Amino acid sequence: MEKRKDKEYEIFKIKKKGKEKTIKIPSSSEKKPVTKKQIKEENKILRNILITVGILGIISLLIYLSIVSAKSFEYEGISFEIEKYCDSGPCITLYKTSIPVKYKDGVTGRIVDADYNIRLRNDPRDLKNVPVEGKIDFRKNIVLEITTEDLFCDGDWNLAIGNLQKLNIFGMTLLVKNNNETYEPENEFMFIKIQPNDITNIIEVNKNNYNLNVNNCEILEVTERLIVEAFIKFNELN
Repeated sequence: MEKRKDKEYEIFKIKKKGKEKTIKIPSSSEKKPVTKKQIKEENKILRNILITVGILGIISLLIYLSIVSAKSFEYEGISFEIEKYCDSGPCITLYKTSIPVKYKDGVTGRIVDADYNIRLRNDPRDLKNVPVEGKIDFRKNIVLEITTEDLFCDGDWNLAIGNLQKLNIFGMTLLVKNNNETYEPENEFMFIKIQPNDITNIIEVNKNNYNLNVNNCEILEVTERLIVEAFIKFNELN
């Protein structure tokens, strides 16, 4: 069988006696029919390329997800982000979460939606190791009783009191107990006593009295456990 030849041309422009002339020189090339074997090989190459691209895409996605999950997590329905600060001295790891709040803009007077950030020093997933005996029933006012001055703990005491003051974001007011005061109505007050003990835990003494027991200067652990419980309660109500 005679193979078909398709004519092709090479085009040149030449000048002769001041005139430009276009010349086409014919050339022939044989077009060979594509065989099934060639098609199969090309499809195989294309398939391998697509598989390689897909695998690389999946690997990239897994790496991205692992990085994201390493920086954030959810505990008891609360989202936390891990932050590390290494500007000076040893790195400090904080666990940040946010609470939606509304506040009045001092300039416009409008009510603005915003996020109130709270940062913990301890991983909230580890705070479950601080036992809670009984049920914590948060009230409008928290009356704090301090039974000792031995819990300063290299400044952790100040951080712990700062933790308790953050409860105001939930509409609670922190008060230092005054024995000359009468706290009524009783159902609006929650009494907390912080004291040293052989074990770090939170104990419900009665319906609105709680002991925050501290062992080995774990004042941050016990107060942050209380904070996390407040978050969980807030999350359940909203």
